[in-house]
Formats: sequence, structure tokens, C-alpha cells
Amino acid sequence: MDQDTLRTLFEPFSQADRSIDRSRGGLGLGLALVKGLVELHGGEVKAYSDGPGKGARFVVTFPLDEGAAVAPSATRSQDAAGPGRRVLVIEDNRDAANSMVEVLELSGHRVAVAYDGEAGVAKAREFRPEVVFCDIGLPAGMDGYAVARELRRDPRTASAYLVALTGYAQPEDRHRAMEAGFDAHLAKPPSLEILERLLAQATAHGTPAGNKTTPP
Repeated sequence: MDQDTLRTLFEPFSQADRSIDRSRGGLGLGLALVKGLVELHGGEVKAYSDGPGKGARFVVTFPLDEGAAVAPSATRSQDAAGPGRRVLVIEDNRDAANSMVEVLELSGHRVAVAYDGEAGVAKAREFRPEVVFCDIGLPAGMDGYAVARELRRDPRTASAYLVALTGYAQPEDRHRAMEAGFDAHLAKPPSLEILERLLAQATAHGTPAGNKTTPP
């Protein structure tokens, strides 16, 4: 990897190949997620390379005292978000979904997960979440917009605080999310600080529909 790539490697949406016709796809979120999870546990991740074609080395370090590393983050999350909430994560990328579940559970929340839109709606009716984090680009014919509309129509889930998760965060994307019934719109991957802020906001507003926000 060249030096420019190394400098931005762990930033969200950073990719070495920025050409329009790149064949490998992806949104450049994987290493940003790695960095966030490592730092949540008090660790550090760094990348090294002597240049293109010469390979790369990734080094992850963690403190020896596990309790001291994890406890402060969990304490801050509970202080910021108040009592634990019932949170539903709807995300078709299983690695991203499960990572988010772990982060939220570390913060003291009761979390359920679904990997497509129809399963998410069914889980919401059963679990009755206070807050829902829902990916927009879901498979199986029911995207995040359809999920939001369905949850708003059902009295059992209508009052949930709905947060759209997406790799695309243009103004028109935000506007469409709000029209579908979302309360907030987040670009992937959301930082722990923003998740805490939204959970605290949902607590303060009593999880109503209609308090539309887009965190910076």
C-alpha cells in the first residue's frame, strides 16, 4: 500500500481503488469497524507497508488488564443513554450486525437482531423494541424504507425510535428516509459516541415518531 492509503486506511469509506469500475465492490467500512471495536476494548490497531506490491502488516494491541479496558466504555454508554433499552438491529451484513449487537450489549442494552426486512418486522412485533437501527439496502424484496413504513403502520411498533443505517448519506437519501418514517439517519459505520447520543435522545423524547434528526 502507498502512504496515502495508509494514512486514511481506517477511515469510513476509505478504499485503495477509487475507480468507478472497481470490481471488488464494498463500501470501505470493514477496517473502520475493526478500529472502532478495538478501541472500544482499550486497544489500538496500526497498519504498515513498504509500498504497493510489497504486502502489508496489521498489528492489534490490547492492554493486559481486560477489566480496566472495557468497563469505562460501558459505564460511559449507560450514563449517556440512561437505563438499558430494548434495541433491534436489522442488517443483512451479519458481521456488521453482530458487531453492533456486541457493542450495544456491552453498553447495557437488551438487543435483538434480524438479517432481512421481513424477519426484522416479525422480530419487532415480537420483541417490541424501543429503538430500531435498520439498514436501508436489505435483500429479499423488503428494503429499509418498506420496513419503516410497516413498523409505523403497526400499533405494536409505531412508537419505536427508528434509525436508518446506510452507506449513502446524500441529502436526498436523508429526505427519503424521513418520509418513510425514520427519526434519524446514520452513515455507516456509526461511532460509539453517535450511538450513545441517539439512544440518549430516544430516552429524552420518549421514542416518538416525528422528532427527525441527522447526527453530524
